[in-house]
Parts: sequence; C-alpha cells; structure tokens
Amino acid sequence: MSKQTVTPHPGAGYSLREEQLNSLTHGLGVVLALIATVVMVVATSFQGDPWSIVAVTVYGLTLISLFLASTLYHSARQPRWRQAFKMLDHCAIFLLIAGSYTPFLLVNMRSGSGWMLFAIIWGLAAVGITSKLVFGHRFKLIQVATYLLMGWLVVVASAELPEILNNTGLWLLVAGGLAYTGGVVFYLMNRIPMNHAIWHLFVLAGAGLHFFAVWFGVVNG
Repeated sequence: MSKQTVTPHPGAGYSLREEQLNSLTHGLGVVLALIATVVMVVATSFQGDPWSIVAVTVYGLTLISLFLASTLYHSARQPRWRQAFKMLDHCAIFLLIAGSYTPFLLVNMRSGSGWMLFAIIWGLAAVGITSKLVFGHRFKLIQVATYLLMGWLVVVASAELPEILNNTGLWLLVAGGLAYTGGVVFYLMNRIPMNHAIWHLFVLAGAGLHFFAVWFGVVNG
C-alpha cells in the first residue's frame, strides 16, 4: 500500500486512512482515560486518603494528556499545528511514565523508598522533556530507549515493590510494561502498513493494564 502524505510537512508519512485510524484509536483512549480518572478520583475520595486522591489525580491527568496530545497530533492537518502537537505527544510520554508510577510510590511505598524513586522518575521526565524541546525529533532511537529505561526503572530498581504491592497489582503492572515494550517494535517498523495504529493498540492495552494495576494494587489494594 503506497502512502500519500496527509500534509505538506515532510515528516508526516502517513496516509489519510492511517491518520484516521491513528486518531480513532487514541481518541478512544481519551474517552476511556476520562472515565478511568473520574472512577479513581471518586473511589479514593470515598476512602478519604488525601495521598491516594492526589496520586490517582496526577496519574489520571497524565493519562488524559497522553491520549489527547496524540489524538490532536494525528488529527491536525496544518504543518505548524502537527509539529506542535507532535512535540506535546512525545513530551506527554515522559509525563505518563512518571504518572503511572506515582500512585505506587506515593501510596504503597511512601514510608520506604517511594519518595526517592518519585524524585528520580519525575526528574528523569523533566530531563527527557527538556531534551525533547532542545533536540526536537532527532535521536529517535535514543529517545525510545529512554522511554523504555524509565518505564522499567522502578520495577527493576525497587526491591520493596514486590513485597508491598499485592500479586494482582504487581503482575498487571509488569504485563502493562510488556505491552508497551512489545508495541515499540511496531512503532519502529515503518514498513509495516498501519504500524502506528498497531502501536496505538499496544499503548491502549498497556494503559488499560496499568489502570487495573492501580485499581487493584492501590485503590483497592
């Protein structure tokens, strides 16, 4: 299938049909993220723990930001807006990685190494966003490697997590990480038709698994 450029921007590289699928998949993500955030905030509000409320709110906002930025990028047609939303999309990945760990670090691990890991993961997110703003879309492989490193850092570095988090939450957390990691293969393989939409499906799966990890491991842990 030949690809027809959607906009004059040379970096677009997606056909109209591909962009429609890209927008649809993460547009669905926006809706699901909004629902998930409301459910988590309401549930933790009934529990009355301010740390849980703050943690799931931060997580939910980063989840919404990721899917919204991605949807706006793939829906935009003007090159200037595409570039701006693409930058937001890639920066939002750093936010979501840090946000996904925030409930575990501020609730389950707050009395242990949680604060240290919280500072590290959000510090790395800040460095990643800064490097993205400075270097733009160059060094794609290095940036993808940074996403993966951040994504697995807390699971690998924390000896406390398997002890503090229940088995359901832990395995859902790991499964979500595997879904994201598996999707990277399709993200990098531009020769596969609809590769980016397939990547989006892996992101939806990873995000869904991480939501349930937070739900069973933090909210109802």
